[in-house]
Amino acid sequence: MEKTGQSVEEHLAGVSPRKRRTDAERLLPLFTRVTGQPAEMWGTVIGFGRYHYRYASGHEGDAPAAGFAPRRAATTIYLYDGVDAHRERLERLGPHTTGVGCLYVKDLDAVDLAVLEEIVAASCAALGDVPWPARARDGGKDPAGGS
Repeated sequence: MEKTGQSVEEHLAGVSPRKRRTDAERLLPLFTRVTGQPAEMWGTVIGFGRYHYRYASGHEGDAPAAGFAPRRAATTIYLYDGVDAHRERLERLGPHTTGVGCLYVKDLDAVDLAVLEEIVAASCAALGDVPWPARARDGGKDPAGGS
């Protein structure tokens, strides 16, 4: 994944419906606070910080350490260590759906933002300061046997 150089504000101006744009504007300070990093565009993902990943296959690259994307159907929040690592917190979050490494929120007003902040912080902390070898689809475990 690569940074686009587009401003976050410019991206948000084109987000619809308005509910997604408003929710994204509310998430910006939460993610900035959790990561201590400014928002940057990584494709269509609003990303914060950076981590380097390396898979057992040899594929490697960079991605934001935390990120979300305001999509038409829901806001997608990326959990790079996978949703299974956050089961207990997700039970307390409020209405949402999940994929392997994605949390989908349709109404930010309906979820507990303190719990969402815990989830984002825990996901970032799981990345650590070393190249990340795991993928969410692998359950956050290094397929090569590392941690």
